[in-house]
Parts: sequence; C-alpha cells; structure tokens
Amino acid sequence: MTPAIRVLIGDDHRIVREGLKQVLADAADITVAAEATTGPEVLQQVAQCQAGAGVDVVLLDIALPGQDGLEVLQQLKREHPRVAVLMLSTYPEKQYAVRCIRLGAAGYLNKSADPDDMVAAVRKVATGQVYVTPATAEALAMAVGAPKARQGTEALSHREHQVFRLLTAGLSVSEIGAQLGLAANTVSTYRARVLEKTGTRNDVELALYAERQAQPRPLP
Repeated sequence: MTPAIRVLIGDDHRIVREGLKQVLADAADITVAAEATTGPEVLQQVAQCQAGAGVDVVLLDIALPGQDGLEVLQQLKREHPRVAVLMLSTYPEKQYAVRCIRLGAAGYLNKSADPDDMVAAVRKVATGQVYVTPATAEALAMAVGAPKARQGTEALSHREHQVFRLLTAGLSVSEIGAQLGLAANTVSTYRARVLEKTGTRNDVELALYAERQAQPRPLP
C-alpha cells in the first residue's frame, strides 16, 4: 500500500486551516501531519516532522505573522529541498505566482480554489512536479516573454514587495516596521522605492494600483 501524502498546513486563520483539513480529509491518500500559525512555527514543525515520519507537502500562506511566507519558503527550500511547498493566498496569480515559483514554490493556489483542484495540486507537487493553474501559466508566459521589461510589482525586490503588500493592506509605516523588524525610516525608504517603481504618488494611488493589478485581463 502506498504511504499517504503527509501535509503540513501553515496559516494563521483557524477557519482556513479547518477548511483545508476538511477538504484533504476526503482524500484517502492524504493526511494532515501538522499545522502551524506563524512563519517560525512552520519551520519548527517541518523540522520536527522531518526528524520523524517526515512531511511531503507544505501548504503555506503568503501572509504569515512572525515571518513572511516568502521568507519561510526560501528557508524551507534551503533546509528541506525535497519538501514541496504549495503557496496559498487570497492574492491573484497575476501579482504573486511568478515570484513564488521563482523562489522555489512547487505551485500557487488561491484559497478560493475548488476543493478538487486543491487535492489535485497536493498530489501533483508531492510527486516532485509543479502545479500550474491557467492563470499562473499566463503570468509565467508574460514574465518569460519580456524578461528585460520588468516593471511595476515585477520590478520590486523581495523586501520592497513585502512593504508593498503591507501598505496595500492598510498598515502604516510604523506598523510595517514593527512587523518586519525594520526602523520606520527604513520602511519609508522602501515605500519611496515602491511608489517610484509602480508609478504612484501616495498610498491611495498605490492601493488603486494594486486593485487594478488584481483585476482579470479582458479577453481579446
């Protein structure tokens, strides 16, 4: 009998974790081995699992407290390269999928994805493959098709992208500094770079920019 795929769920919202567990419980070949609510806890739980029965797939939220999900992804790929990481987010593929896959994620799924797609994604990445939705494939094609013309959010560094995400979530400079462990003037510097690269002048325009980026592209 083939061993069950062991999954760790990393998300700070209990209702999301419970929903994911319910979805995965319907798949006989998948078991939830552990769950975590913060970035550091994800790393700790994976290390503990690897010392025992192991974990095959980590379902990882991008917006984790304690340590950014993208930072956790990078550390997981350094310390446990054989563990597949499937990123989960409420953000559209257009904004984050390419960045996640470039950092080593095995796939990117919106939290509102169909349960069957969620199960299929876990099964696929557990075999070492990459799970790509049509929207992610389009975003990847656009990124590969114009590698020298990166602009907007694609031009942001990892830290700038963190600040961008938190600014558009409504956090102040001081709140972002506290969350990322940065001085307020350092956050202000990153904020200025984000505004410049996105062609916006203030936080209101930046929020509108993020909203436009989240809109699906019209069909030709």
